[in-house]
Amino acid sequence: MSEAALEELSVLSSIYCAEGEFQLLQQSALSRGRCHHIRQKLLDQAAALPQEPMVHQLVEWLQQQSGELTEAGRVCEEQVMEGGEEHEQWTTVLLLDHIRSRNRYVRLLERWSLQLQLTVTLLLGRPILVLLQGARPSIKEFCHLLRTVKVDVDSSGRKCKERMMKVLSETPSSSSKHGPPGLQVKEYESVSELTAAFQELSMTELYQQILPSLTD
Repeated sequence: MSEAALEELSVLSSIYCAEGEFQLLQQSALSRGRCHHIRQKLLDQAAALPQEPMVHQLVEWLQQQSGELTEAGRVCEEQVMEGGEEHEQWTTVLLLDHIRSRNRYVRLLERWSLQLQLTVTLLLGRPILVLLQGARPSIKEFCHLLRTVKVDVDSSGRKCKERMMKVLSETPSSSSKHGPPGLQVKEYESVSELTAAFQELSMTELYQQILPSLTD
């Protein structure tokens, strides 16, 4: 755990916990599925609050809802495990309309790829494509974040969400074909360079499947 994270935990524990009430575990007692569920609920709550400092309000809300969220996460996790979805590996191709604030956009994509343990490739050119590889629930979470978090700026320079993202393809895949979690950015300037990028990723067949959508 980073020094900055430890410092933040120290501050929060001193505010909200009496002596002996806080214990730092090196490994979370919650599963990844439950953490994702709670994290998504926090994001939804944050989106409903005014655009101003909100950490204190979110912590208080989490305290009030912790029991209900944990139980809901447990039920959701059981349903996922029954269907085996958490272990299914998928490859998804997204089409983006534009990226105006490149540094901000790329920074967020990189953060999410690591948090969700996804292999993400951003193909920058016309069109702009995002290739996601990993567990299907994580891919769904990534897409949800794109639509609900302000990742870019509009033509007026105001922060905006990714409203025009389209899913071009969703297919099961083998985890052995995936690279390590993280973001890779590839720039291209022509159709031949885009074709070569898919060939390099061993996704020639997938490229042929989505090609009609790119030429519409």
